[in-house]
Amino acid sequence: MKPQIFRSKIAWVLGWVWIVFAALNTADLVAHGTIPTALVAGAVLAVLTAAVFVGCLRPAILAREDGILVRNPLRNHFVPWKAVDGIHVSHAIIIESGDDSVRCWTPQASARERAKAVRRGSAGVPAKAGRYPATQPQVSKAEQSAAEAMAGRTHADWVAQQLTELAEKKARATGEKQPATATWSPSALGVLAAALILVIAALIVS
Repeated sequence: MKPQIFRSKIAWVLGWVWIVFAALNTADLVAHGTIPTALVAGAVLAVLTAAVFVGCLRPAILAREDGILVRNPLRNHFVPWKAVDGIHVSHAIIIESGDDSVRCWTPQASARERAKAVRRGSAGVPAKAGRYPATQPQVSKAEQSAAEAMAGRTHADWVAQQLTELAEKKARATGEKQPATATWSPSALGVLAAALILVIAALIVS
C-alpha cells in the first residue's frame, strides 16, 4: 500500500515557494556576497528556512500499511492500526491510543475555516418555501443530502474520517497489537543544528 499523505496544501506550497526564494538568495550571496555581511545574511536565511521546513514542509499524516505515522515539527509518532482507539477533531486532529493521545500538527481546523464550512454547507440546502419563495436552482435529493452531510465539516474533519475508516478496516486485517511510539526527527534536528552552526559562525565572524 502506497502511503496516503494528508497535510495542509497551502503550507506545503508556501513552504516550497520560500525554499526557492532562499535558494536563489543563497546563490546570489555565494556569487557576490562578502564576509561578514554574506555570512550574517546566510545565517538569517538558514534560520528562516529551518523554521519553514519544520513548520510547513515536514508536518504530515501518513496512512501506511502498518499504521499511522504522524510527522510533527520535531517528533515522529507512529500508531499501529490496532492501537488506534479513536480519532477526533478539536482545532487539531487527535489520535487516541490507550492512555496516550497524539495531537497532529496538520491539517488543523480553525474557527474561521469551520464557520466557512458551515456557510458552504448551508448554501447547498434550499431554504423552506415561504409566502414569497425566492427563485433558486433546484437541487436533487442526493445533492441536498451531500450538502447536509458536509455542513460544518472542514478538511481536518474529512481527514479524521478517512483515518477512522482505514483504522476500522486495517485493525481487522493486522496481527498482534503493538504500542504507539514517539521519536525525535533526525531531519528536523539536523536542519535546526545546521542553522544554529551558521548563526554561531556569523556571531564569531561579525
